[in-house]
Amino acid sequence: MSPDTAGPNLLLITTDQQHHACLGVRTPALSTPHLDRLAADGALFDRAYCPNPLCSPSRSSIITGQYPSSHGCWTIGTKLDEELPTVSGLLSNAGYATSLIGKAHFQPLASTPEQTSLEAPPRFRDLDFWRGFHGPYYGFDHVELARNHADEAWAGQHYGLWMEERGLPNWPDYFRSEQRQQGRRHRWDLPEEFHYTTFVADRSVAAIERAAGEGKPFFTWASFQDPHPPYLVPEPWASLHDPADVTIGRLEPGELDLMPSWFGATQQASPDFSAWRETPYANHGFQSHLISEEELRRNVAIYYGMISFVDAGVGRILAALDRLGLADNTIIVFTTDHGHFLGQHGLIAKGAFHYEDLIRIPMIVRAAGVPAGRRVAGLQSLVDLAPTFLAAAGLDVPLRMQGVDQWPVWTGAAESVRDHVFVENRHQPTRVHLRSYVEDRYKITIHRDQPYGELFDLVDDPGEHRNRFDDPGYASVRAGLMERFVQAEVARERSPYPRIADA
Repeated sequence: MSPDTAGPNLLLITTDQQHHACLGVRTPALSTPHLDRLAADGALFDRAYCPNPLCSPSRSSIITGQYPSSHGCWTIGTKLDEELPTVSGLLSNAGYATSLIGKAHFQPLASTPEQTSLEAPPRFRDLDFWRGFHGPYYGFDHVELARNHADEAWAGQHYGLWMEERGLPNWPDYFRSEQRQQGRRHRWDLPEEFHYTTFVADRSVAAIERAAGEGKPFFTWASFQDPHPPYLVPEPWASLHDPADVTIGRLEPGELDLMPSWFGATQQASPDFSAWRETPYANHGFQSHLISEEELRRNVAIYYGMISFVDAGVGRILAALDRLGLADNTIIVFTTDHGHFLGQHGLIAKGAFHYEDLIRIPMIVRAAGVPAGRRVAGLQSLVDLAPTFLAAAGLDVPLRMQGVDQWPVWTGAAESVRDHVFVENRHQPTRVHLRSYVEDRYKITIHRDQPYGELFDLVDDPGEHRNRFDDPGYASVRAGLMERFVQAEVARERSPYPRIADA
């Protein structure tokens, strides 16, 4: 079903590493009035998932409609093949003005002859290069990029140019460098008008205005970098939320005893994770997660402030759609690339821990044809966005895409078009390589070459405190899950070509 044969505008708004509960409609202490309004005017999804809980693989799945094991960007520090078909490229070929503003992260922080990367130092601060480059990039006709989080040294690219043009020639003083590696904490002296959240909002509005001026439908990805750590934000956002009011997770006594041993190691002061490392490159989350409650609460208060700042930027983009008369013909999707731990299970940030806190994500859709104020339980995956956007635009979905068209669910014509989702995670070639299969009630996680695993009953144990993988009482449940897991793995095989002859 297509909402408009003339072709709707498509606006994808993403954050980076946002917990699924971190919306005002789910956590009242968190101020997100614009996202709350978007949810009230559209559909709020309760069971949306990422295909991988790391940035590059998940973001690559958004534009390719494929899982990381198919598109090849299997972890951070690897590159997405520039020759792969993307939703942005297909829409561009169909006459859409396509733009990406903010974080891309399709390429690594290093460049070799075999894996060349535009997103690698020292190019970040080569502003002459970025002045002359705005795409095409992975099918986006126009890009304005910003790779850094908080005051990381990776600041520069189009964001650096923007700061200079707005009157901040000394912008490098607000970011780390080889000579100044110590990062700031919590309250940033960078004025909010020069922050990358302002940059993404400003330039996304400009991209939409440019498309409207050209009389073209648009696909714009407004890719905000927060609330990804470090926990740092300018005023007034740094003081917006009281640490005493935030919601933090906790570790229940004994809950990690039946989990793979690397989970328990996170609760040691100086853990040894060498057994799970077979390359020079580190595993995210494989360190001590011990933190005082006071520090955790302060971090979460800043995390909330970062989200509220993004919400204000979203409000400016939504206001621009209203001002330009484009709101009624624009499909808006808000989501993130993966979740985040805020103390749940004793964990912080991210890692190879497939709890719902990390793999489940916030998601809102507003569009003509999407009934307002709905809460949707049907399973969603970021891998579904590309085929859904293409179908909504009246375009054919390439055979190689593994996602499914969710438009019937978004509009309420169907309760669900999925009975499962997959979450992949291959952070080392073999030693940290796991996959989760998630259904309405159960979730099972398999670890490569290992006898251990995870099985959770999300109805009886929604907090995921009791791993049932080796529980005799769940033996038949495990057997059934494994059979469906294998069948689903076989079914998701794709080929770019149909068979056209006997031989």
